[in-house]
Amino acid sequence: MTDAATQLIRRQAEDEFAEELAALAEIDDKQRPPNWKLSPWATLTYLLGGKLDNGFEVRPKYIGQRRLIEIAIATLATDRALLLYGVPGTAKSWVSEHLAAAISGNSKRLVQGTAGTSEDSIRYGWNYAKLLAEGPSEGAMVPSPVMNAMRDGALARIEELTRIPSDVQDTLITVLSEKALPIPELSMQVQAVRGFNVIATANNRDKGVNELSSALKRRFNTVVLPLPATAEEEVTIVVDRVEALGRALEIPAEKPALEEIRRVVTIFRELRNGKTEDGRTKLKTPTGTLSTAEIISVMSSGLALAAHFGDGTLHPSDIASGITGAVVKDPVQDGIAWKEYLEAVVRQRDEWRDLYRACREQL
Repeated sequence: MTDAATQLIRRQAEDEFAEELAALAEIDDKQRPPNWKLSPWATLTYLLGGKLDNGFEVRPKYIGQRRLIEIAIATLATDRALLLYGVPGTAKSWVSEHLAAAISGNSKRLVQGTAGTSEDSIRYGWNYAKLLAEGPSEGAMVPSPVMNAMRDGALARIEELTRIPSDVQDTLITVLSEKALPIPELSMQVQAVRGFNVIATANNRDKGVNELSSALKRRFNTVVLPLPATAEEEVTIVVDRVEALGRALEIPAEKPALEEIRRVVTIFRELRNGKTEDGRTKLKTPTGTLSTAEIISVMSSGLALAAHFGDGTLHPSDIASGITGAVVKDPVQDGIAWKEYLEAVVRQRDEWRDLYRACREQL
C-alpha cells in the first residue's frame, strides 16, 4: 500500500478488497462469462462471504437474501441491464460497487445521476479547444464512463437513475437494446464488446424522481433490495460498517458496546415499523426512512464525539443528538412522533433510562 493510498478516506472496493479478489481468482475454476474477472460463483462468494477451500476467509459485503444477489449476478451475465431499487439506505450503491469490482475489476466507470446530468455524461462530450482547432474527430471527443465500458467489455454504473431527467435517461435505450452508441458527428458508432452491461440504482423515496419510460424499464431487470429482515441482521451490518469506518478515519475511541448498537437498531426498527418489537404498542411513523445507513451514521458520529470531546467510551449522550437528528426531519410531525415514542416506550424501559435522559435533553 502506498503512502498516498493510506491517506484516502475511502478506497474503491477493488483496492480495499484486492487480497480477497486475488484469492478468489486463484481458486476460481468455474466458467466465466466473456471478460469477467471472476465466475458468477466466485462473485457471489465475494459478495456474501465464506471460507474458501484453501482456508482463506472472505468477509461478507452484503448481509441479506442470497437469492437477490444470485438474481443480480445472473442478470449481468445476460444482455439485460440491472436496476437495484428500493428505499434509501438499503446498500444499493454498495452492492453496485462490489459487483463491478468483482466482475470487471474496476468500479470507477460511474455516472452520478442528478437533476443536472446531461446527455454528455452518458454518451460523450467534446474537448472544445480541439473541436475548434480540428473540427469533429475522435481525438476531440471525450468518452463517457458508459462509452469506456462499452469499449472495454466491462460494467458501467449509473447512480440515482431516477434523478436524471427523462429525456437524458432515454439516451440509454439505444445503448441497452442495440449495444451500440451512435456518433452522428463522425458518421460512426461505438459497439459494445462482450462483457459490457449497466448497473443502475434508484430509490422510491426521492422527491425528485423522474419515472423511467416503459421502453427503458423493459431493458432492465429490477431487483428490489429490502431493509434488513431481522434486528440481528441489522445489528451485524452496523457493527461491521462502524468498525470499518472507525479504522478508516482513525477515530481514537473504543468500539461501541454491542448493546448500545442494539438499542439504536431497536429504536429505528420500531419507529420504521410503527409498533414496538412485542407488537403491543402502536407508534407514529416519522417521515424519514430511518435506514441502516442512518444508524451507521449515528454510531460513527457518536464515536467521534466520544473520542474527541469525551473519555473515549461511547455514552448515550454521544448518540442522542444523532438519533434525534435522524428521526426528526419534519420539526412538527416528526417531533410529535419522537416525543411520544420517548415517553411511551423509551421511558418505560428501565435499562434505557440513561438514553431517555440524554434524548430528552436534546428536545
